[in-house]
Amino acid sequence: MGPRGRNPGRDIPTENTVLDSGTDTVDRWRRAARSLAYAKWRERLLEELCRISATRQRTLEALVLVLEAWSDRRYGELSFRLTQVLSGHGCFGRYLWRVCGREPHPGCHQCGHPDDDAQHALEACPRWEHPRRNLVAVLGQDLSLRAVVARMVEDRSSWEAMAGFCDLVMVFREAEECEREWDPSSAPQRRRRDGRRVREAAAQPS
Repeated sequence: MGPRGRNPGRDIPTENTVLDSGTDTVDRWRRAARSLAYAKWRERLLEELCRISATRQRTLEALVLVLEAWSDRRYGELSFRLTQVLSGHGCFGRYLWRVCGREPHPGCHQCGHPDDDAQHALEACPRWEHPRRNLVAVLGQDLSLRAVVARMVEDRSSWEAMAGFCDLVMVFREAEECEREWDPSSAPQRRRRDGRRVREAAAQPS
């Protein structure tokens, strides 16, 4: 018989205790491995920042600090128009001029700003002042992409507000770009010519 007041059977691990302990250990290993994977991923992305374009830097700098929250979120789809604003690849003067060769200059058709990129459309172009006011009411005054993405992964309402702003702005931008493509008075780079637009523009005297 063991010491008074002590039940020896309580010291014998049961099957459930062993299983629970093993599960806890595996969960800790998984969390540690996951944290390490994200840390290595973040390190590689930070190293890449110095080797990529300013447009990609803007997107990467916004995402690199919230990688886990971005991956773990349980809401929010990346629509086509939201992706355009986040990535800077879309119906923006700089992108159409520099990457696609579809504009003779990188300026903004809405307000005349000399450099029309996604960030200009998001936080500066006066054409979108009214929808921007609604966006600021949800996200706050800071519309840098870092601040916007950080808010998007915090709650569903911020994600939906940003997605709604992008849908509205990009629908108008795409429609106006389409009009310029079919306008016979537009610059040769803009006009739609059965896929021959870029070659025709390149043949024009500079």
